[in-house]
Amino acid sequence: MNTVITGTGSYIPERVVTNNDFIEQDFFAEDKLQIKQDKKVVIDKFEAITGIKERRYADNGMNASDLATIAAERAIVNSQIDREALDLIIVAHNFGDVSHGNRQADTVPALASRVKYALGIKNASCIAFDVLFGCPGWLMALMQADAFFKAGMSRSALIIGAETLSRVYDPFDRDSMIFSDGAGAAVLEYIQTEGGVLASNALSHCQEELGYLQMAPGNHPEACSQTLQLKMKGRKVYEYALKHVPLAMKACVDKSGVAITDIKKVFIHQANEKMDEAILDAFFRLYNMEAPENSMPMNIHDLGNSSVATIPTLYDMVVHDYYQQHKLENGDVVLFASVGAGMNINAVCYRYVK
Repeated sequence: MNTVITGTGSYIPERVVTNNDFIEQDFFAEDKLQIKQDKKVVIDKFEAITGIKERRYADNGMNASDLATIAAERAIVNSQIDREALDLIIVAHNFGDVSHGNRQADTVPALASRVKYALGIKNASCIAFDVLFGCPGWLMALMQADAFFKAGMSRSALIIGAETLSRVYDPFDRDSMIFSDGAGAAVLEYIQTEGGVLASNALSHCQEELGYLQMAPGNHPEACSQTLQLKMKGRKVYEYALKHVPLAMKACVDKSGVAITDIKKVFIHQANEKMDEAILDAFFRLYNMEAPENSMPMNIHDLGNSSVATIPTLYDMVVHDYYQQHKLENGDVVLFASVGAGMNINAVCYRYVK
């Protein structure tokens, strides 16, 4: 018996925000002083480092749970499972529902409970709960569902990653151009097959790394000085990820027993193009080889960094043939990996079942 993804779905908001939309934005540094550099230069440098050209923001009337519900509905339809037969609904997020124009996080009831209600699922034995694990939250939900299955506590799960980061970032912080909104979902079933989840690995570094991603006062000396905003120490995150993520990925692959040459695709959290490329190269160098061509799908260029939603949306796009250069065949081995606030890391080795 193995944990298999039997259906996927995603919701990409329709509102497109390009880098040029920030051209009139004033940016301030952590010292509260305005950045005097030409804004076009700031934006061009941002794009060169992150690879992000545009991102998606949710419509004003939609919250994270709304995005999650749409993605979940699509995953259920794709899997053809009876929704009343689901044992678990797990929603990974970091900020709950944050309504447009109101920065207060709303997490009661849990987003998973709201999604269950919106999907019309009446079965009280379908347990709904949330996961907060930074950007690796959706992968942690997958790992938790896998553990539930192996413990004999359930046989099916709906796991969702949803976020509206456009409502919690600091508009005066140039690093905040990285963030976006979206939702991705998958139905998992515990079935007799040679495919599915092969191994997983997770780490939490919570000492000096604790503040690399956090909520802190905004950079503007007046406008956001008393309001907590999502803040990121970009250089620290990059250095941390490059040091620890490749090793965590290797530990997962080694635990799975598959050969490194059997890895067909690597789905890394869409955080930063340069960082993801560096992680991929460092990972394969641990096996004394170069990263194979077209081994890492990416959607960060058009969708930005939607935290927990990046991997499930990207995976959904690949399995539904959105990218011609990225195809999965039955039996292909893929590796999922993510890093984020905590600082947390996880990785899952998975044999694709079509």
